[in-house]
This record gives sequence, structure tokens and C-alpha cells, in this order.
Amino acid sequence: MELNRLKEIINKPSDYSNKNLEESLQFLSENFEDAKKRLLDLTQLLDFTEDSYNKILEEYKKRK
Repeated sequence: MELNRLKEIINKPSDYSNKNLEESLQFLSENFEDAKKRLLDLTQLLDFTEDSYNKILEEYKKRK
């Protein structure tokens, strides 16, 4: 769906057909699920990176 079209529907949903509303809902739902998955993946990556950094730093400090 085109972003400008979606914005128009969001601003004045009463002007659009049920089909347009359903398409908008479907697009937004898919977009939300995709963003949520990316956020979870990034959170896991961030946790892994932090844990790895701390583990290596701890060993490094022992050697000083």
C-alpha cells in the first residue's frame, strides 16, 4: 500500500470503503508484526553483544 494513501485513510477513515479499511488494517498489522520481530531480534543481538563484551572484559582485567 502506498504511504500517502494510507495516511489519507488514517486521517479520514469515514470517507473510505470497507475494502480500503480492511487493506489498511492488513498492511498495518503486517507492518507491526515485522517491526516487533525486528525489535526482538535486535534485543537478542544486543544482549549477546553485552554479555560477550563483559565476559571478555572480565578476562582482560584479570590479566592486568
